[in-house]
Amino acid sequence: MNEPTVLIAGGGIGGLALALTLHQIGVRPIVFESVRQMRPLGVGINIQPNAVRELLDLGIGRDELDQVGLPALEWALVGMNGQDIYSETRGLEAGYKWPQYAMHRGQFHMLLYRKLIERAGSDAVRLGARVTGYEKNDDGTVTAIVESQDGQTHHVTGTLLVGADGIHSAVRAQMHADQPPIHWGGALMWRGTTRARPIRTGSSFIGLGTHRQRMVIYPISHPDPDGLALINWIAEVTVDDPGARDSGWFKPVEIDAFIHHFEDWKYDWLDVPALLRGADIAYENPMIDRDPVSTWRDGPVALLGDAAHAMYPTGSNGASQAIMDARVLGAKFVNQGVNADALAAYDDALCGPISELILRNRGAGPFGLLNMVDERCGGTFENIDDVIAPEERTAFMAGYKAAAGFAIEKLNNAPATIGPGALVQR
Repeated sequence: MNEPTVLIAGGGIGGLALALTLHQIGVRPIVFESVRQMRPLGVGINIQPNAVRELLDLGIGRDELDQVGLPALEWALVGMNGQDIYSETRGLEAGYKWPQYAMHRGQFHMLLYRKLIERAGSDAVRLGARVTGYEKNDDGTVTAIVESQDGQTHHVTGTLLVGADGIHSAVRAQMHADQPPIHWGGALMWRGTTRARPIRTGSSFIGLGTHRQRMVIYPISHPDPDGLALINWIAEVTVDDPGARDSGWFKPVEIDAFIHHFEDWKYDWLDVPALLRGADIAYENPMIDRDPVSTWRDGPVALLGDAAHAMYPTGSNGASQAIMDARVLGAKFVNQGVNADALAAYDDALCGPISELILRNRGAGPFGLLNMVDERCGGTFENIDDVIAPEERTAFMAGYKAAAGFAIEKLNNAPATIGPGALVQR
């Protein structure tokens, strides 16, 4: 095999970010994606400053990001009585060199897809093709077993294979055949979007409630001439008897199926029932993750994104970490070549720390402050300083940001993950 080729199972955010990175450093990517047609699915996500830096280094401009989202200005936790527990500025306002973005996941995904096709050509993505397994070859290469939607099976050989095929990854299932089932801790989420007026700063991420019942609310579009933006919301309730549930992706559900949990959540600055009823459609899914594994690598095969580290979305950094995975792996290729040694270096750099992040998110991530308030005062208070001292709140959040890779001083002073013009040496 003369030209190094990296096969990528899955054309989600992580898989496309890796393909764009490979093209940037002079390596041919081939992405296998099971859907026949890419469509803008999903609702809101946040892209943290560390990942925004990588997108800009990939040549995706701020103007393009502004078309699929908007810079976040504030992150805030609010108690049951509507009073602040903690708030801080985000992105450029907080002193980062790069903004944080709140985005429509589907629109962002389509942006990455268009960029890849523009740069690498339509042959870089093979739609209607799902990687179901792999075979390691004696010469060090790997063969992906690819099933098309008509049921035919094909074998495609490449230099390496990266499984970016999500929480139900077939690549991971082969690599870790004894992995336990998907983990569900009892939290149900209902997600949707509503056109409404943004609150607080106009671009605030708000977590409202307790660790067992809360709302997450933030805009994912710039306001229109009437002052209305697309507001992403997540309504969440933890049940006491978690049993076997459908662990699939979004399932459409009527607002009336869950709004009774939030009917009395009305404040002078926010009417939660009105926000929920303003949605055209809502989706239900359990908050699920997978237990960490000891390695993301099997010879010429590696895992990336949710296939490697599916985690609770409590830290708003699942998509960001998938982008970081892609860029770190690309840097290892630049330094060591397109080979299994680069995969081993990538595994050494990320598997351990991100496994710890999975468990931190399972423990409520940055929303752990809500747990603390609930334990100490039942979620209502007159003065939050009497419940949790400002220094304790600040230290708690600093610990999470450090674990998630976007501690401000470290990030601002970090060299580029992949330097300008860097290419893999042949």
